[in-house]
Amino acid sequence: MIGSQDLIVGLVIAVVLFGAKRLPELAGSVGKSLKEFKKGMAEATEEPPAVPVAARAADPAPGKTCPACQTALQAEWQHCPRCGAATA
Repeated sequence: MIGSQDLIVGLVIAVVLFGAKRLPELAGSVGKSLKEFKKGMAEATEEPPAVPVAARAADPAPGKTCPACQTALQAEWQHCPRCGAATA
């Protein structure tokens, strides 16, 4: 576990490496990076907006199915995306 002595030693090393004037800049950039990371993670977990049924152009054509796995296929597909079988 990190104790107070460890934190002090780490701070002294940081001051020696980066200088006392540059530490606030570094802390600010780390804070901004963390904020952007959390924002990106929150956006990634949001659900995408629902697409209206009329806007779905990739719906399979009725009646065309894969001969091997019976998956519904679009008219222009030459191979089944599920099993890879060639369509007739």
